[in-house]
Amino acid sequence: MFQRTQSRLTLVYSGLLMLFLVIFIVIVYALLYFIILNDQEREVRAIVDQEVRLIEESIKQTLVFDPRVLELQGIIGPSQDELFHYILNPAGQLIQGTDIGRGLRPQLMDLLKGWVPVNNELRYEKLKLSKERFGVGRFPRGYNVPLNPDNTQEIRLLSSGKPIMQGNKRVGFLYVGKNISYNYELFNWLLYIFGGLALLFFGLALYMSHMMSKRAMVPIVQSYTRQREFVSDASHELRTPLSVMLSSIDSLEMEQTANTDPFSRKLLVNMKDEVKRMAKLVSDLLLLARSDTPEYKLQVDTFDVHAQSEIVVQSMKAIAASKQIDLQLEAEGPFEMEGDVERIKQLLYILLDNAVKYTPSGGQVRLLLSMDANDSNRKLVMVVEDTGIGIAEEEQKQVFHRFYRADKSRSRQIGGHGLGLAIAKSIVDAHHGTIGVSSSLGEGSTFTVALPIARRHV
Repeated sequence: MFQRTQSRLTLVYSGLLMLFLVIFIVIVYALLYFIILNDQEREVRAIVDQEVRLIEESIKQTLVFDPRVLELQGIIGPSQDELFHYILNPAGQLIQGTDIGRGLRPQLMDLLKGWVPVNNELRYEKLKLSKERFGVGRFPRGYNVPLNPDNTQEIRLLSSGKPIMQGNKRVGFLYVGKNISYNYELFNWLLYIFGGLALLFFGLALYMSHMMSKRAMVPIVQSYTRQREFVSDASHELRTPLSVMLSSIDSLEMEQTANTDPFSRKLLVNMKDEVKRMAKLVSDLLLLARSDTPEYKLQVDTFDVHAQSEIVVQSMKAIAASKQIDLQLEAEGPFEMEGDVERIKQLLYILLDNAVKYTPSGGQVRLLLSMDANDSNRKLVMVVEDTGIGIAEEEQKQVFHRFYRADKSRSRQIGGHGLGLAIAKSIVDAHHGTIGVSSSLGEGSTFTVALPIARRHV
């Protein structure tokens, strides 16, 4: 129980730490992405603005727009990291241009076709470089790594453009493109680095969470251990005085005569019933306290469940008959299993006793035994069905908790202290089985137990 709780705490703590890390990575990555690309955009826009301003100033002085003369004068020209630098006339024809290789020019011209830039408009595009386009041994300027002979290489392009004006007349367009593939490679590397850091941090988070959950469980385990020891010790101490009281009451009953006051006789009967109920509660508490300890052992034997079930059903028939309840056992044949025969009988007593208690007069209770043929581990299935008052859906998951009673007022009238199903679950868990309930209010309940035939050795 504590191991499962600690595991859940570890997962919660590590999940929260990883959530904070993921948020941090996303924020850092988004900031870097925005800052780096924004810087590239500003650089491309600045190049276009500066060259267009120089061209327009030269046109004002010479009254002539000749890109070749401007290039010779050093007014225009590509910078080292530009992928292309084109000047087009208003008709869209190239009148001056430089690029990393003429093999790309048709692709670039297709990208610029019909593009009339407004307010330093930016565009992100993708280009493919290949051997076929550049020829063997000829590579684009600025590329030190040879192209793959079989495949193409994709590059990312950031381009901007601006009209060139002579007075109020548009005489051309300047387009500048920059290769920003390196930035995207940097983003990819950042993802790998962040991913590696996330894996490393995940390991650290698991370790830290495990240590934190372990420390958080210490006071809980200590408190629970003290409580369990108190219950166990108190149960041990209470058994002796209760046994003495029961013996004393038996002695008083033996001394009664026909002349004994009826009131005194009634008081002795009530005292005896309450002492027996107290003794059963103490016995149940002691059993639950022992079942929580690692030292709790079952007396494992091989026995016929069908035969033991018949004994339990026969002993319960008198109680069922007093309420006109039809109690039946249905089984396909003998079922041998390895387990603690006394605990299995106690499990059946608890389930059948609950079914009889909460089934109105004239109802029906059935115990069905079968083998789960679909399970590779071969499990014995015990089903207890009744036509009783039923259990609300929201309470079905809580009926196996200690001291829990669905209808407390009715439970007090019927009897019981809410430990029966908790003991049943502890017996099933000790046999590495499962127990569950399905029920509808006013229609009855069905408790299903699945137990492995062979004892699991751990």
